[in-house]
Amino acid sequence: MKTAHADTFARDRLPPRGQWPEFGFELPELRYPERMNCAAVLLDERVRAGDGERIALRAPDGECSYAQLQAQANRLANLLVREMGLEPGNRVLLRGPNNPMMAAAWLAVFKAGGICVGTMPLLRAKELAEIVNKAQITHALCDRRLDAELELARPACPTLKQLRYWYDDETDALVARQSPAFATLDTAAEDVALIAFTSGTTGKPKGTVHFHRDVVAMCDCFPRSCLKPGPEDIFIGSPPLAFTFGLGGLLCFPLRFGASTALVERFTPETMLEAIQRFRATILFSAPTMYRALAGLWKNYDLSSLRKCVSAGEALPDATRQLFREASGIEIIDGIGATEMIHIFISHTPETVRRGATGRALPGYRATVLDEHGKPCAPGVVGRLAVKGPTGCRYLADERQRDYVRNGWNLTGDAYLMDEEGYFFYQARTDDMIISAGYNIAGPEVEGALLAHPAVAECGVVGVPDEERGMVVKAFVVLKSGQAPGEAMARALQEHVKQAIAPYKYPRQIAFVAALPRTETGKLQRFKLRNEGTKAP
Repeated sequence: MKTAHADTFARDRLPPRGQWPEFGFELPELRYPERMNCAAVLLDERVRAGDGERIALRAPDGECSYAQLQAQANRLANLLVREMGLEPGNRVLLRGPNNPMMAAAWLAVFKAGGICVGTMPLLRAKELAEIVNKAQITHALCDRRLDAELELARPACPTLKQLRYWYDDETDALVARQSPAFATLDTAAEDVALIAFTSGTTGKPKGTVHFHRDVVAMCDCFPRSCLKPGPEDIFIGSPPLAFTFGLGGLLCFPLRFGASTALVERFTPETMLEAIQRFRATILFSAPTMYRALAGLWKNYDLSSLRKCVSAGEALPDATRQLFREASGIEIIDGIGATEMIHIFISHTPETVRRGATGRALPGYRATVLDEHGKPCAPGVVGRLAVKGPTGCRYLADERQRDYVRNGWNLTGDAYLMDEEGYFFYQARTDDMIISAGYNIAGPEVEGALLAHPAVAECGVVGVPDEERGMVVKAFVVLKSGQAPGEAMARALQEHVKQAIAPYKYPRQIAFVAALPRTETGKLQRFKLRNEGTKAP
């Protein structure tokens, strides 16, 4: 398959083929031609099909049709190629909040044959420099309001030669002068489209490489089988477009199905509900912590338009699922995905939900649970989650490829058990299992028990060293407003956990904190809790 990339940096730094996972394309909708550009599939073909006047993007300051989005993406593609000298295969850093310009920039880079490298808005100069240098980024498009950290990073980024800021008078005028027509590059389906850096729950981000085919495949798996969206749907959500969960749910999925998306730059629980009400959104993407907060405010808004809610990014506690359903009447669609897999690969429909389960492998994917020898576990036995499908892990020049892919399986780092009907039940991250006095204790199970207590707003559970037991369970707890921390509350929470789950799993140490460390995508950073947990309780 002949590449369209003149710059083969990313291709040259893929792991050897023998270290790739096995890929499966059995379903008819996953059999793609050898030549494809994901922007052509998601946008150009939609306009050619007669949907140019349909609304594609909605934002607080107005709407944008498919034809208008195509024209703006084309202007930005012309800017990249004609004014900034982009060659196919060059890496382009994208930095901005969720807004129409950020959406157009993603599509523009795809169209021009560049490789998108999205970055979270809150990243600091040191983190940006690490990404730029690892991916040898040559170009950047950035929201002017986020220029400070990128400018601080530039002296340490020798490959970054071309940088333009949108919402900058000079650049905006230059973009406006570009032609609204652009011939989308004829890329190979296996040309690199994006490098997604992990969101850093371990503190050691990795670059994961995805092809144009992968971007389309993620649209033809989870949303097709679980969401079943239509052209009248309006997507909305909190994950940044720089996170593949957000890129899929808030840009690629709606475009693939001729729907629209409401892009809002910053969310609190209150502004999220206001936006759902204002845009009459029908499908919501967010993280478990947000759903827990939304439940308490639900009754104050008209949210009758909303019909489906998707949770991913970290495990959905059953207590949160029940709380949200009681408040909204909506059964959350839980899912597990990974940056390495680009999006969700195990989930369910609202009709097939099973209490405590993430779901079953999506059509197009296979999943199993393996023991320490790489053999399938019996039903009900905890082991390592392993997945194969149309997408999979290819790290950019990273020895950790050997850890993630073994014998063709993607090993996600999650401990699961599978029942006889193929439902998968999350236990913990494999490095978050707590072994105390010979017992295996899953931190998320303890968290779920704590979250069921009426005084608890949020919590995080980790194992900390203990001379007698090897490790003990330590809980970091954020109390609801009006609740008093102290020994009496700690004892009450411990007794509550003992009554809810096996008594040996109760947290022997409890620390009351004002907030938990989380990534921009809402994932709990347990490695920070473990570091904190070594201090005296």
